[in-house]
Amino acid sequence: MDNFFDIHKMKVENFKDTYRKKNDISVKINIPEHLFVKCNSCNELVYRTDLLENHYICPHCKSYFTLSARDRLELIVDSGSFQELDTYLMTKNPLGFEGYLEKIDAYQNSSEEVEAFVSGVAKLNNHKVAIGSLNSYFMMGSMGSVVGEKVTRLIEHSTKFKLPLIIFSASGGARMQEGIFSLMQMAKTSAALQKHSDASLLYISVLTHPTTGGVAASFASLGDITLAEKGALIGFAGQRVIKQTISQELPLGFQTAEFQLEKGMVDLVVEREELRPVISKFLDFHLRKF
Repeated sequence: MDNFFDIHKMKVENFKDTYRKKNDISVKINIPEHLFVKCNSCNELVYRTDLLENHYICPHCKSYFTLSARDRLELIVDSGSFQELDTYLMTKNPLGFEGYLEKIDAYQNSSEEVEAFVSGVAKLNNHKVAIGSLNSYFMMGSMGSVVGEKVTRLIEHSTKFKLPLIIFSASGGARMQEGIFSLMQMAKTSAALQKHSDASLLYISVLTHPTTGGVAASFASLGDITLAEKGALIGFAGQRVIKQTISQELPLGFQTAEFQLEKGMVDLVVEREELRPVISKFLDFHLRKF
């Protein structure tokens, strides 16, 4: 009998030890890297595959994850149809701004992109289009001389080959490290769009979070059709600057996509998962293919 109780005691102790290990918060569970992504809005972990299938929208709180330029294009264009243009245009330092080239190099390494704008030609629901997207992961999608040049070249390519043009904006504005060279891009991109318009071609501008500063004050606001992603921040100066300047409280929802729709600054606010079918319908109508 003593032997029986000794054996039983050992089994109980082993069970307790196993239970303690399973519930010990100091015991780390090995989860493969990048398997889950944390939502910054609700702090829930989201399975990466579910996030991709859900258009980078959190399944818990429905907030939008920030998209890179290539992720954005992949969601919109027909699979395998994108052909990139002007891939290797490189940023210089025209004003000799201290640390600028080092910052560019750091962003190139972290984002694996040469600059903050990715452009090319692709098919969208079998319609050939010229399309580009700003990348807010690269210096907040700011517009320097190379970004302005790439946007201009995309517009000119669209005009030359008579293609509908689609640009997704996500930017903090003009790039201060390039001063007047950055501000000149506002006029250059706008002039190219005038020639595109004179050729009776369609330009769809899609404003995503955030679209501000010199980008908002130039090519982003010159679309024949201006769409905005739900909840996007759209404006020129920031709310804090405006509030300090006018010394007044700002309206509720000021500078959101919905506020801009109400004031007539955008034509339509669209949920992310609806952007592709909505743009396809506009292309169908413009190209008279129903």
